[in-house]
Amino acid sequence: MAKIKKNDYLKDPVKHIDISKYNVVPLVDAMGEMAFSARDLARAARIYNLMLSDKRCSVILTLAGSLFSAGLKKVVADMIRCNMVDAVVSTGANIVDQDFFEGLGFKHYKGASCGVDDNELRALHIDRIYDTFINEDELRVCDRTTGQIADSLEHRPYSSREFIEEMGKYLSKYGKNKDSVVLAAYEKRVPIFVPAFSDCSAGFGLVEHQWKNQGKHMSIDSVKDFLELTKVKIEAKDTGLFMIGGGAPKNFTQDTVVAADILGEEAPMHKYAVQVTVADVRDGALSSSTLKEASSWGKVETTFEQMVFSEATLAMPLIAGYAYHKGAWKSRKPRNYSDFLNKGSR
Repeated sequence: MAKIKKNDYLKDPVKHIDISKYNVVPLVDAMGEMAFSARDLARAARIYNLMLSDKRCSVILTLAGSLFSAGLKKVVADMIRCNMVDAVVSTGANIVDQDFFEGLGFKHYKGASCGVDDNELRALHIDRIYDTFINEDELRVCDRTTGQIADSLEHRPYSSREFIEEMGKYLSKYGKNKDSVVLAAYEKRVPIFVPAFSDCSAGFGLVEHQWKNQGKHMSIDSVKDFLELTKVKIEAKDTGLFMIGGGAPKNFTQDTVVAADILGEEAPMHKYAVQVTVADVRDGALSSSTLKEASSWGKVETTFEQMVFSEATLAMPLIAGYAYHKGAWKSRKPRNYSDFLNKGSR
């Protein structure tokens, strides 16, 4: 029996869905005449379109879960390019291990969720995310690249937003795949925040950077992240949240309302909110805590809010695609919050 080789696993790349190719408006409107999750999704799509139609509303997109490895990267990149989002808050895996990784020219591959030997994958330096495979050797290149970016920077605390902007600058010079969220955000001046930045490939690069440069190194300041996003909320005033998954990105973003209040600044509750999740509401975790629950904390208004209990790869293309083809984004003005933050970042 022939021995299985690494290339036998890494041969069928994941393809990212292009929402511009499929006008889902009639489908989503028809789903709105149904019941259960179909009707919830249709209402969520209409609420997201309301955010984009509201000239005073800034849209914050939050991302949790392995989304870009699963084929949603182009959806988010196009949302940024089309001025459908003004700030992004994400887990590190989406931004570094998956988007920046592909920006360097690497790929995720279709795999299997069962019937594979994970011990064999480990021996071949292949990492598995459910039914997706990644080349661990290429991921190490991603780790080292973030470390090299850190080596090139001034020795001071950075917000994750500032560091990710440096990653975008790197991709603008050396990137091999222009369909990148990090690159699109850099070019469109849309800030990306990663509250738990060390919990991803960048963490390995930054650990190596600090190990080699003890006493003379840059660092990530998570409090600066919180302050910067709170400044965005104060500047924006009216905001809408489009949340995929939950966890730290969701709570970090919602908490800006409370933070602004503590600072004595005016920042109303988030006016619009949509969340897509598969988490059960009964355990009280951030992935499943309802938007109505967030209202009790003074974070989210309940007039335009919608929970959608659906897996992200099913719901996000429909919600984002609906708003894309409705076209309200075409008349929106960019907020350029990256430039706004850079003026006072140091």
